[in-house]
Amino acid sequence: MSIDLGKLEVTFCGHATFAIKTPGGKHVIVDPFLSGNPACPDHLKQPKSLDAIFLTHGHGDHLGDTVALAKKFDATCATIIELGAWLSKQGVKNVVGFNKGGSTDVAGVHLTMTHAVHSSGVQDGDGMWYGGEAAGFIMRFENGVKIYHAGDTCVFSDMKLIGEIYKPDIAMLPIGDFYTMGPDEGAYAIRLLGVKTIIPMHYATFPALTGTPAKLRELTKDVAGLEIVEVKPGETLTGQMRRLAPV
Repeated sequence: MSIDLGKLEVTFCGHATFAIKTPGGKHVIVDPFLSGNPACPDHLKQPKSLDAIFLTHGHGDHLGDTVALAKKFDATCATIIELGAWLSKQGVKNVVGFNKGGSTDVAGVHLTMTHAVHSSGVQDGDGMWYGGEAAGFIMRFENGVKIYHAGDTCVFSDMKLIGEIYKPDIAMLPIGDFYTMGPDEGAYAIRLLGVKTIIPMHYATFPALTGTPAKLRELTKDVAGLEIVEVKPGETLTGQMRRLAPV
């Protein structure tokens, strides 16, 4: 595999949740859907350390354990402004509310918020709190590795701009269908982005999510140099994208 993650460690927790240890030793989680996540291995449901949470949108399968974890570890939550306001309302102390196209530095990660085409709302009691727009993130780590977490989205033409402007080394793309794009749209997204290393996500967690990495691979077999890395929940990628067995 061509991408060298160096000391960066990326652990797939299932669905769209990734636990990341940065080259500088900080612990970050993107969309911490852990305790209620049927795909998440038990040993990952209770993190031992956490410095920051990057939250793409307010749906329960992404918001997950954000409030509890942020309070437990005094972690910084980076998300869109409206969702950040809701988190502050829940008593989360360290919230960075920013917006699409903007960047901020959190836990040693240069974080840029990108567009995504999806809905966003937080179930709060018997009502729904407006959660701002759904988003994605470009995460640039201290060693220069850039990862695009697309969040929940359909394919959209400005993915071409994301590829051209930020030039991510790796793209984490939802492919489950029904709530997000499926393999057909994901294959088009890959061509727009021009990224050669893809980690599929947001599939197989629930029966409605029928898209598969195998189908995505079939639809992109003509893309030269493309590698679709099917990471199992609990697996960690590091170094030359080698897989570390769950511990």
